[in-house]
Amino acid sequence: MKQTFIKAPDSSDSSDSKRIRVVIITTVMLSFISYWRASAIILADLASSAYYALGIAEKAVGPSAPWFIMFVMLFAYGIRAVYIESSGMFVRGGVYRVVHEALGETAAKFSVSALIFDYLITAPISAVSAGQYIAGLLNALLRTGGIPIVLPVEYVSVGTALMIQFYFWRKNIIGIEESSEKALRIFQVTSVLAGMLFVWSLVTLFVRGFHLPPFSIHLSDESLGWLKHVEWLKTIGAVGVLVGMGHAILAVSGEETLAQVYRELEAPKLKNLKRVGMIIFLFALLFTGLNSLFASMIVPQGELVGEYNENALSGLAMHLVGSKSVLLGLQAFVVFTGFLILAGAVNTAIIGANSVLNRVAEDGVLHDWFRKPHPKFGTSYRTLNTLCILQTIIIIASRGDVFLLGEAYAFGVVWSFIMKAYSMIVLRYKNKSPREWKVPPNITIRGIEIPIGLGVVFLVLLMLGIVNLFTKPTATKGGIAFTILLYIVFGISEHLNKRGAIHKDHTLEKFNILAQSKLTAEAIGCTHTLRKLVTVRNPGRLDQLKKILDESDPDTTDIIVMTARVLTGQENLDVDESMSSHGEELFSAVVKMAEKEGKTVLPIVVPTNNVSYAVAHTAAQLGAQEVVFGTPAAFPAEYLFEQFALHWGMVEADEGHKIILRSIGPKVELRGEL
Repeated sequence: MKQTFIKAPDSSDSSDSKRIRVVIITTVMLSFISYWRASAIILADLASSAYYALGIAEKAVGPSAPWFIMFVMLFAYGIRAVYIESSGMFVRGGVYRVVHEALGETAAKFSVSALIFDYLITAPISAVSAGQYIAGLLNALLRTGGIPIVLPVEYVSVGTALMIQFYFWRKNIIGIEESSEKALRIFQVTSVLAGMLFVWSLVTLFVRGFHLPPFSIHLSDESLGWLKHVEWLKTIGAVGVLVGMGHAILAVSGEETLAQVYRELEAPKLKNLKRVGMIIFLFALLFTGLNSLFASMIVPQGELVGEYNENALSGLAMHLVGSKSVLLGLQAFVVFTGFLILAGAVNTAIIGANSVLNRVAEDGVLHDWFRKPHPKFGTSYRTLNTLCILQTIIIIASRGDVFLLGEAYAFGVVWSFIMKAYSMIVLRYKNKSPREWKVPPNITIRGIEIPIGLGVVFLVLLMLGIVNLFTKPTATKGGIAFTILLYIVFGISEHLNKRGAIHKDHTLEKFNILAQSKLTAEAIGCTHTLRKLVTVRNPGRLDQLKKILDESDPDTTDIIVMTARVLTGQENLDVDESMSSHGEELFSAVVKMAEKEGKTVLPIVVPTNNVSYAVAHTAAQLGAQEVVFGTPAAFPAEYLFEQFALHWGMVEADEGHKIILRSIGPKVELRGEL
């Protein structure tokens, strides 16, 4: 049998130079972001509520609204703790996966349907609110300039919202690295505004004096919904508190995005997740909670429920101490920043919904058609297109009504939280595998753990959910209808998947295949001078990759994960750009391990009919300092080293290129050097 080896391209051999030397495997999610970027993505949603939460709550409970918002901001850390515990258990630890393991497939479908409803409303309410602030500023400038023109707020807000939606649709098609960069810049600008408003408000209160908002609750008929005719309920103080919290709960958002972004969070994952949790807690408390309180104390009540009901921060800016021209400039900065942060919330909603639907698709519940990666960017563009079309329809249909969107939004928020918290309680008893972290406090009585913290969070959420069902008729009818509709879509999609591919494993990743005619570090995407080449073959035996991921610094080292595609007979090296079922299984395992560690790998397939030669050739061409093998089952590891050494002299002309060889198994490691 004639043997054909991979060799360096020869410019004199034109036919040889056209042959494929390496196949690069790309997937939808194989890049990682810092905890600051992750915080920025989530805060785009959380902080955006500062721009509309107070107005919506004021309509429902009157002047006591800021106290409910402050309480909800504090309670949000308990909800956040639930997500931190669940993320430590699941690499892709969103509501669907958690509820599926705890309560089964049917409950998981319903929970994710409610969550998608939440995300579909998040983008429109944030984008429309941004338009409200733009319209308010433009009209204020026209009045100041003596121009007798009043811009229609409805049309300005809808038009602005559509432009925001289109912009972030495009950025998410490009990829999360691109969109997270934008979110980080928005976060930085918002931090400047938060500091200015905090200090300026304190100075204003010191100069003018202040009175705290009343604690008494004044429930409007609109806020009671179907309960407005039940007179005896109005006399129970606890009901009023729950109604108030129910209308303020929309100030808490972005928690599910915390679980989705966890997949892209860089190492150390859990430590960085806790950092993200604390950052967003403190920032949201300062920006949303305190600014709502300051606005209630500084802006006259009549103006707060009138002119500034849908742009409370503009009202706060215009009533601080200072000249009118200075305050108008501050309002412009508030509106500019609000435009950025509310637009960022649109980005967060798109990222979150896309991640959730990708997880659902992995279980075969959503049709495989949606999972096809973008040919250039590798993103799940079909899912993104579908989501953005639906959000655009909602923007147009809402006609700029922020209150209506806010009521609908609260439905998805609360019920996704309820399902998540209850599922985590069930998993404490159903899945007793070690947790990296648990929601405190917990006590053990006669060997049985009692999750007090989880239980309290769940009970509060459940009461809020029940109250919201009866006090938000439009949201309840719309949310239930959409949840049932999406559940039906999932059922039909799952049936089509099963009928079209009975034996197909939907948990496998979807890959793009990029064939390269030259095997170089630049061609496969290396960015660092330190490189480790890890060979893999068996998806169930990746101890060598786990070890390298644990010990390598992604800021200084590229990890290239290689498998050889063995050619037989006279088969030439012009392999087609396809992935075998074994390759899909192998690299799905590689990607999931890399995600769990939060470190990037560069997966490649090298076609050859001599594996040892291919490994040596690849290491030489890429300038690797280490080559790492798994421990072979059929022969001693020393034999691998001997074969590598035999071919190393054939492929590496640079005698100064020293290389370390390692064979790593579950319990033993062998090391050598050439």
